[in-house]
Amino acid sequence: MTSTNEMPISKTKSVKQNRLKILDPASLKTLIDQQAVALIDVREPAEHAGEKIPGSILVPLSSFDPTKVPTRSGQPTVLYCRTGNRSAQAAQKLFASGVSEVTHLEGGLSAWVKMGYPTQVNKTAPISLMRQVQIAAGSLVVIGTVLGAFVSPWFLILSGFVGSGLVFAGISDTCALGMLIAKMPWNQRV
Repeated sequence: MTSTNEMPISKTKSVKQNRLKILDPASLKTLIDQQAVALIDVREPAEHAGEKIPGSILVPLSSFDPTKVPTRSGQPTVLYCRTGNRSAQAAQKLFASGVSEVTHLEGGLSAWVKMGYPTQVNKTAPISLMRQVQIAAGSLVVIGTVLGAFVSPWFLILSGFVGSGLVFAGISDTCALGMLIAKMPWNQRV
């Protein structure tokens, strides 16, 4: 059970430097097998409902409240998401609340699955958030293009707007459309 890396977090306000510990999938698997970890999934409810690491507790980043992160005495709390980006953002919120040490899963659920470790899969869960975003964005582009060709060229602005949003999402790793879709009722099932 070892951390593979520690990353100092810049702009800390306390004298003690905050550290983001990174745990590899094999070390997390060992901790889970020993029942020696509190595992927190910071993805959205629909993602958690679709596939999760067994025993994980959902505390979505979109409504992340550091006081709602359960801790177990003497056990590390490990955050995870799909790739590690959102769990690092959740860690920042924990640091801002006064927690000085946070651990997250390196590579997230994707790395866990790649290693062949077990997940709980719910075949009746909503389709993935990424697929929903692709369907919505693609539909808006097609609608804007068709209306631009047959009704008024001004409708092409819709296609350009959606394309610009996708470029921004790719650069910033923040998708406004994804955050909006995540709040839809069908994605709130747990």
